[in-house]
Amino acid sequence: MDVLDVATRATETGPVCDACLGRLVADRSFGLSNADRGSALRVSLALRDDEDHEAVDTADCWVCEGRCAEFDDWAARAAEAVEGIEFDTYNVGTRPPPLIEENEALLRADAGLDEDAGEPFKSEFNREVGKRVGRTTGAEVSFDRPDVQFTIDLAEDAIDAKVNSTFVYGRYRKLERDIPQTEWPCRECKGSGRQGADPCDHCGGSGYLYDDSVEEYTAPIVEDVMDGTEATFHGAGREDVDALMLGTGRPFVIEVEEPRRRRVDTDRLQSDINAFADGAVEVEGLRLATYEMVERVKEHDAGKRYRAQVAFDADVDADALADAVAELEGATVEQYTPNRVDHRRASITRERDVYEATAELGGPRRATVEIGGEGGLYIKELISGDEGRTEPSLAGLLGVGAEVTALDVLAVEGEDEPFEDEAFFRE
Repeated sequence: MDVLDVATRATETGPVCDACLGRLVADRSFGLSNADRGSALRVSLALRDDEDHEAVDTADCWVCEGRCAEFDDWAARAAEAVEGIEFDTYNVGTRPPPLIEENEALLRADAGLDEDAGEPFKSEFNREVGKRVGRTTGAEVSFDRPDVQFTIDLAEDAIDAKVNSTFVYGRYRKLERDIPQTEWPCRECKGSGRQGADPCDHCGGSGYLYDDSVEEYTAPIVEDVMDGTEATFHGAGREDVDALMLGTGRPFVIEVEEPRRRRVDTDRLQSDINAFADGAVEVEGLRLATYEMVERVKEHDAGKRYRAQVAFDADVDADALADAVAELEGATVEQYTPNRVDHRRASITRERDVYEATAELGGPRRATVEIGGEGGLYIKELISGDEGRTEPSLAGLLGVGAEVTALDVLAVEGEDEPFEDEAFFRE
């Protein structure tokens, strides 16, 4: 391809601005803008043909119809659209009018080029506006889920600034029983608080089965500090409502939609949450995270450790308890969906491993049992047997009835690597 021959054929089609002319040979001579390339081609043609140099006003260009003179204007509109919003990364997308895309195709054909030669108008518009947005705001371009995604609709003369969610990672401890992890709408009234014209008897008209939750102690504070429109709590599994979450806590991520603030002091945020929760819940290790951390928290394989207070319906001696616990340690347990959750879980048999088990007798009919096991292991059923749905079980091995009277989760840790990987955090 001789670039001057291309330029000759292109300029013979009518007034073509420098940017549209240069876009035809955008793969030549890096470090130049398309307008620079087009200007150089026009000067070279004048020199080659010994003709007067005549510039083309962008407003007269039949290809872009003057749009290549609007980069500064659209960048200013983009900056105005996010005024008062903190963001570090952005990207720009453009929807060109169909006529401009048709004009581009005609120009390439008339210039003797393949339909995919050079650079599309849309790509140049994205880049040129994007460069100006970066200079104005100090943010950096990102092609992988930027903080803000600008979409320019040239046909509609409109710009949309989508502010993507931001994320805060941490671990929580639940120090009081009967607090669910997330809001628990009443099943009877489906969260409305009403049964016809009357308040719901089941929830007392609140619409929820529990007054508080870990989510309610944490997410609204994060949403408020980041000045978002909504916050969603994502946990690494969940403990039973009547169980405590102790030790190093359970990993979680709070997702804040459309935040106006991203650069927050997480130490202060942590203090605010803990003050608000007033001892019912504690959080620690709060850090700003990437959106990938949500999937990591929800999907990362995790082992868990539990402490259960157990009551037996007959006397148990220390040797029998030690033998039963020793048999559980290292066992692969088959658990058919427990009776207490079969209304919300698929009825299947799950296999889960018990990593370690210890027990200490506290009386003829009481014991403290600690179990370390694979994620998804139902501990209450591992103790009770759940009417034969769990095999083996402590009750089955002892030959007596056994019931968990209090359960504490002591640790939630990644099986092969920690949840806290630096790749999933941001400054």
